[in-house]
Formats: sequence, structure tokens, C-alpha cells
Amino acid sequence: MERRLAAIVCADIAGYSRMMGVDEAGTHASFKAHRSAIYPIILNHGGRLVKNTGDGFLLEFPSIVGAIEAAVAMQTVMAERNNHLPIDRAMHFRMGIHMGDVMADEDEVFGDDVNVAVRLQTVAPPGGVAVSGKAATEAGKRLSVALTDKGSHRFKNIADPIHVWTWTPESVPRRETTGEDSSHLPAQYRTAIVGVLPFDNLSGSADEYFADGLTEDLIHALSLQSFYRVLSRSSTFAFRGKNLSTRLIAREIDATYLIQGSVRRSGSKIRVTAELIAPETGEQLWTGRYDRDMDDLFALQDELTTSLSAAIAPEIFRAEAVSRPRQSDLTAWDRFLKAVSHYYRETKEDFEASIDLFKQAIALDPKLSIARAYLATIMVQGVHYGWIPSSRELWTTAMELAESSVRLDPRSSFAFSILAYLQVMQGRYEDALEAIRRAIELNPYDMGARGVQGICHLVVGEHRKAIELLSMAVQRGNSDPRYQWAASTAFSHYLLGQYDAALSWAREALYLNPNHLQVLAMRAAALARLGRPEEAAKARDILLDNYPDFTVERHLRNFRWKNPDDIADYREGLVKAGAPYGTIALVAKRAAD
Repeated sequence: MERRLAAIVCADIAGYSRMMGVDEAGTHASFKAHRSAIYPIILNHGGRLVKNTGDGFLLEFPSIVGAIEAAVAMQTVMAERNNHLPIDRAMHFRMGIHMGDVMADEDEVFGDDVNVAVRLQTVAPPGGVAVSGKAATEAGKRLSVALTDKGSHRFKNIADPIHVWTWTPESVPRRETTGEDSSHLPAQYRTAIVGVLPFDNLSGSADEYFADGLTEDLIHALSLQSFYRVLSRSSTFAFRGKNLSTRLIAREIDATYLIQGSVRRSGSKIRVTAELIAPETGEQLWTGRYDRDMDDLFALQDELTTSLSAAIAPEIFRAEAVSRPRQSDLTAWDRFLKAVSHYYRETKEDFEASIDLFKQAIALDPKLSIARAYLATIMVQGVHYGWIPSSRELWTTAMELAESSVRLDPRSSFAFSILAYLQVMQGRYEDALEAIRRAIELNPYDMGARGVQGICHLVVGEHRKAIELLSMAVQRGNSDPRYQWAASTAFSHYLLGQYDAALSWAREALYLNPNHLQVLAMRAAALARLGRPEEAAKARDILLDNYPDFTVERHLRNFRWKNPDDIADYREGLVKAGAPYGTIALVAKRAAD
């Protein structure tokens, strides 16, 4: 049996027995849905679920700071979710936190210090956290939240008194009871209103809780986007079981888009289907189907929520972008959306048009954070594609745009992701890792942030981790042109010496953009590394035909990989493919031609 130092969080629900007595099935379903919503917070703070306890759960964290901050974050999310519910249906967790030496046997943990955490939750206020004096002292000034001294307490079967500190949610601003606007752009910029209808359960009443939990989690995940408003559960669940057209429902709740779906179980398999609808026209904008094994419903619900959110959000972006008015007198928001519509067409001409429109939007409203983040993205992408010359001024401007985007909207996961991307591309590795950590904390369902985290690991030389994160982003969020994961995945495989895999991903990237400068170069290097000189020479010629001024020396200026061996490896592949190294070699080649 292993012994280790750990931070333990014990949680239960205040008044759970009363709630079960009133509505057993509904209480259980709500508990599962709430637990799924806070599960990403546990993971993002390095924790793990030790076990469920019927009306609560036991968690283990390697860091006491991470444990306390995770508990506060969970209680904050719960406070927001409870604002959508009638008072008698609200669920309030009480959480106790202690740290010490625990015994670990397989996945369980035991010991006196676990028992202390269990006792502490009994004195935590509903919706609050009770922390032992030992844990509070160890966390010290590293905590970002304030704790209140509640003095010493004696607990049953605990020999010594325990000093208790508490956190309560009184300082957390409550949302309005309508709960219909969780995004953080000013109201005039959120033209789309999204309603998620209760997913139909096609497998009998036993699976009703899963369908409801999935719907609630999807509402929460989509609400973390800053592009549109998402209607609360109370607005859409009222239509459960009513045989009304989506057009009538949309008019009743003033929704621009509706999402509906179904859940069907067959043995150990479950199938979830979903569709995004423009109800006024009846157009089906997107549809998806997900078949999964039901090994762990808790993890399954989270994975499906992430997949659905990652797939649906870009489709709402696209739909809004193509529906903008065409007159010349447009607001900053209209210009921004017109820019997005050009950007999503993914041609060089549309790319250039979008840059001009993003700049116009910013000039009309300098506080429009999302336009700044998009413009920073597109400028750097232009360098990678070979469509925009790289220069110190360009990188400086892009960084200024990313930094100002975060300042203007410090709750935007997208803004922090772009900031991390710019930072890691300029060799600010620690800053980038901190920024992307913040992005994921703001929106655990954002696959764009997960992919940028993969790029950060690629640049610092952790290529297997990079492939893991990039593959997740590709599988769940591959429809958003803001992110070009195939190119980054190809480089990760190249730097691991997996040249065949690198070529496969290069083909994928070139299918989307046949003139992608960096991918054309990497393909030539990979073929040379594989000992296929004729194919490497052909790939090099295609590269130079598209970019006659290409040199290895100039190309590598845009790479700030932390590991010098990675740079050397890539340089050697390019040289082996016959790419001109510097200006002198390029001039000599032209003279020979």
C-alpha cells in the first residue's frame, strides 16, 4: 500500500435527503448534470475523482492551492447554475478540504487526514468551503481567494481540535434570474440568440437523466463562448414533450438558432444525434452523430458535451457571418462579421479583404476585443501561409493586438489562446503556457485552446504531448479555420522522426491550402529524410515555384523552437532536399537558371 502527501476535498449536498424525498428521479438527474459541469474544473486543477458517495464525492489533488482554488471555482459555477433553478430545486454543495499523509490502495485513499476532510464539510456553509488550519497555512499567500477564520472545532472521532477557515460565495455576483445572457461582449454585439431544446430520450425513462444532463451541459458549454447569447434551461425545457414546430418555439423565446437532438441506448452503446437549425427558414445548418461505449457515463457526458460544443460553435459563427447586410453604412459589428465571412472562405483574396474589414471594425470601435484577436490571428497565419511577408513590425503589431484583446475582454478564452500563440511563436515560453492555462480555465470545452496548448508543447520540444493535444483538437473541433491543426501535427511528427506520419498530415494540410509555405517546406524536408531524393527534389521545386525567394535562412527566422536540436533537425532536412540556404545560394541558382 502506497503512502503519499495529498490534498483531499470532500463534498456533499445540503438537504439532499429532503430533495430526494420530494423528487427522487429529478434530484438524481440534477446531481449528475451538476457533477458533469464541474468535472472539467477538477481536471484543470490537476485533481482526480476518487469516488462518488451518493450525495457527494471525494477528490484528490497533488497541490493544496489547486484543491482550494478548484473548490472555489466549483462553488462559483454551482452558484451560477443554481440561479437558473427555483429555490427548492437549487443544490448547494458543502466542501471540506484538508491535506496530509494518505494511504493509497488501487484508486482509493484512506487515513485520518481523509477523515478530517470528511468532517470539515459538515461545518462548511451551503455553497461554501471549509479549510483546515494546516491546509490554509500551507497554501499561504499563494491563494487568490480570501478565507475567514472560524476558530477551532472538535469533530467526532478526531482526537485533536481542528482550526477552520471558510470561504463563502456572498462576494460572487449573482446573475439575473432569467439567466439568459452569460456571454461577455456588450449587448449590441451579440446579435445571435441560441436555444438548446431538451434532447429526446429514445431509450425509456431510465436514461432521462442522461439526456437532460447532456442538454444542460451543452447549454453551459456554449454559454462560455463570447459570440452569442445562450438561453437558460428554464427557457427551453418548458417545451419538453410539446408538439410544436421549431419556428413557433423560436418565436416564443426569440431564438435565432435552435439546437435539438436525441439520445438512444442499445446494450452497452449509446448514440447521440444533434442538429443546428435556423428556425425562420427551417434550414439545417449542421448535423452530427456520435456513437460511444457507455463505460463511464460521467466521462462520456463530458466528452460528448465537448464534441458538440466544438462542432456547433463555429457553425453559428459561419451562419451569422454570411447573413450580414450588404449596404455600405455598416456598424463596427457588421464589419467584423463581414470580415469573418471573407475569412471563412479561405482564399488569398478573401483573406486580404478580411484584414481590411477587421481594421475598419477596430477603427470604428477600438474596444471591440474579438476583432483584435481575429486580426492578430490572421496576420500570423498570413506569414505561415506565405501570403504576408514576415517583418518585425508585423509581429509587434500582432502582439499588441493580442495583448489589447485580453485587456479589453479578460474573460475570453479565444483572446488568451491567441495571446499564448503569439507569445510562444516569439519564444516567450513560460508566458505562453500561463496564458493558455488561463484560456482553458475560462472555457474547458474550447478545442481551439487545447490545440494552441498543443502548439505550445510543440515549440518547447514536448512533441508527444503536442500530438496528443492536437489530435484531440482535430477530432473534436476541426471545422474552424482559425486553427490549422494539420500543419502543426505534421511538424510534431517530423521532429519525432516519424516522417511518414508527417507526410500524411502534410497532405491533409495542403488539401485545405495547397500553397501553405511552411507545409510545402516541411514536406520536402520529410521526403529527403526518408531517403526519397527524387520526390524531395520535386517537392522542393514546387516550393520554390510558389515562393521563388525562399531560403532556409530566412524561413527559419520565423521559428522560435526552444530545443536547438529541433531547429538543426529541420534545417538539415531542408538542406538535404536541396533548398537554397541563403541569399548567395539563391542568386547562384537564378544565374544557373
